[in-house]
Amino acid sequence: MAKFIIEGGKRLSGSVDVSTSKNSAVALLCASLMIHGKVTLLDMPRIEEVFRILEILESIGVVVAWLDDHTLHLDTSHPLDMSTIHRKACEVTRSSLLLLGALAAREKTYKIYKSGGCRLGERTVKPHLFALEKFGVHVVSNAKYYEVTNRTLKARDIVMYESGDTPTENAIMAAVLAPGVTTIKFASSNYMVQDLCYFLQAAGAHVEGIGTTTLTIKGTKKLHSVSAYPVMPDPIVAMSLIALGVTTKSPITVRQCPLDFLELELEKLSVMGQQFSLKNKRVSKNGKFTIVDVVLKPSHLVALPDKVYGRPFPGLNIDNLPFFVPMLTQAKGRTLVHDWVYENRAIYYLELQKLGAQITLLDPHRVFVEGPTKLKANELMCPPAIRPAVAVLIAMLAAKGTSVLRNSYPIERGYEDLTSKLISIGASITRVE
Repeated sequence: MAKFIIEGGKRLSGSVDVSTSKNSAVALLCASLMIHGKVTLLDMPRIEEVFRILEILESIGVVVAWLDDHTLHLDTSHPLDMSTIHRKACEVTRSSLLLLGALAAREKTYKIYKSGGCRLGERTVKPHLFALEKFGVHVVSNAKYYEVTNRTLKARDIVMYESGDTPTENAIMAAVLAPGVTTIKFASSNYMVQDLCYFLQAAGAHVEGIGTTTLTIKGTKKLHSVSAYPVMPDPIVAMSLIALGVTTKSPITVRQCPLDFLELELEKLSVMGQQFSLKNKRVSKNGKFTIVDVVLKPSHLVALPDKVYGRPFPGLNIDNLPFFVPMLTQAKGRTLVHDWVYENRAIYYLELQKLGAQITLLDPHRVFVEGPTKLKANELMCPPAIRPAVAVLIAMLAAKGTSVLRNSYPIERGYEDLTSKLISIGASITRVE
């Protein structure tokens, strides 16, 4: 297990670039299976989650080639062999569930191993199945795998059981190749869902309502190859870097931030007293999103006057909520953090107590955070979930002294070459195998 050794308590400075989106990348990789042809994806992040999906794709017959460090070429034209699917890769990444929608029109029967990913309590697959079954996807759950039978796809009017990102993506992929017109209501309109829709449009799909909670999709018989589609910048990585600057009271610039998916988070910070400016507004490489550079100034923070909580887009992103915990340790007053989505993610926030934070667990979903607190160094095991793990890392970078964060794999699932990025703005952090 790799670990991070951190000399914390340093004020950082300079500029740092946001890497491209984990959740977009895995969706586009799975969606490539809908195309009997060739796909070239630009700005593909080299992260563990991507590597696991590539292991799955290669194991079933997709030809994969890195043309350079971040340009990935896929040839999905060959017949697939689902009997050789990479079991371990399926089991460690929940993103493998996206194969259900991606293969809905391609494979008649197959098995897929049950997945893991972040340990966030009970995360039912029922929202996926409620939608997919209406298209003709039949899934039988066994002890360690799902047995999937795909009937001829039919367009449907769908109401999502919940506004989940991956269930919505699965429904979209099934609808794109289902003859007729499908409407999907209560759809997630989050960033990775939009990126998936734009990618599918580039392949010839007919999708309307992108960015809203109602999608209208006219099925097409066949998608065509995609020669160059850039993955969008990651708003969650952006927010974690912003949270680092805020918590350490550092004058840093976070570049390549997708503004549409950070506006409410930035408004919350403004109310807390954080000073920042937005510079160099422009359009993303794929031409679909607004990108800015966020320039942070050291500020005196105050607690939010009411609770902070996540919700589906356009609310405060559910994955960004954990980053408010280390920031609130430096804000004067007490704030209620309500993490209602996952059964036990709020429990991981108690790890910051070991770094000196004043955090009170009210129930499995809610904590009080009081500040300002002088954080102290310690040695901890990385929480088994990406965002709480990064929240701990942020607190360690703010805590004076030497901290050790063991088992960095959860962070490396979603962050590319993080140590180099942090060192470039003055952090003292070493990754040790």
